[in-house]
Amino acid sequence: MSVLVIAEHDETSLLPATRHTIAAARELDADVHLLLAGAGDANAAAKTEGVAKVLTANAEHYNHALPENLAPLVVELAGAYSHLLTPSTTFGKNLMPRVAALLDVAQISDAIKIVSEDTFLRPIYAGNAIATVQSSDKIKVLTVRTTAFRAVDEEGGSATVESVEAASPSDLASFIGQELSQSERPELTSAKIIVSGGRGMQSGENFKLLEAIADRLGAAIGASRAAVDAGFVPNDYQVGQTGKIVAPELYIAVGISGAIQHLAGMKDSKVIVAINKDEEAPIFQVADYGLVEDLFKALPALAEELDNVL
Repeated sequence: MSVLVIAEHDETSLLPATRHTIAAARELDADVHLLLAGAGDANAAAKTEGVAKVLTANAEHYNHALPENLAPLVVELAGAYSHLLTPSTTFGKNLMPRVAALLDVAQISDAIKIVSEDTFLRPIYAGNAIATVQSSDKIKVLTVRTTAFRAVDEEGGSATVESVEAASPSDLASFIGQELSQSERPELTSAKIIVSGGRGMQSGENFKLLEAIADRLGAAIGASRAAVDAGFVPNDYQVGQTGKIVAPELYIAVGISGAIQHLAGMKDSKVIVAINKDEEAPIFQVADYGLVEDLFKALPALAEELDNVL
């Protein structure tokens, strides 16, 4: 029996989250097939390490990955597979509950380890406990926490490409438009360095202090939920349990107290640096390096020091 990964892509290439999910699928010791729905480069996808077959469904109503359209297609293909996997991103969280409901099976969310073909580990209580989940469903429906699996390479594969028939478009939803924020900085979930600000930044204008650091380090900008809720920065900056889960090589938390919901989204970072004037802030409990200082003094000094060494 094979396993199916539903690709999250931008119509030109696979997003990094998909390559992390393929790595998880490979641990099931079965052939990995990749579903590429909508416009996309199937030949490039076929070169992805670990993929045995790429299924393409190139219909216009799949182009924007509306789950109302995509779920029926996945369900039609599901009978040939033992496992269905997506990354635990907005894409996966939007799609897989619908797939699980249509198949009348339980969804296993945020898998961080494949123990066996029917047993998985997933975090609960904001990552403070790990649950072992065993499923007896004939088809296992999973979303994968991408930070727990090292991404497969973009090259090295030689998958076959097969076209599948598109399902009928749904009349429940239609694509109207989108507004995308443009940035020259790395995408948050794939960045090697992230500089995040919290409520202590006091305003969105003060995030320019973080931008100065990020520009010097080639880093992405993140934020706590408190900063997002206060309107300092857009929602797509949010790191945490209800935002984006990240695990960069370096995470710099500035003016972030360290609420449990935020820690759940970044505590797997390789090195954590915290800057906060409150020495009792919970963030210092997970930080590898901590600086108790007013951020409005520390950030300009850090920027100046970076100019001296970079």
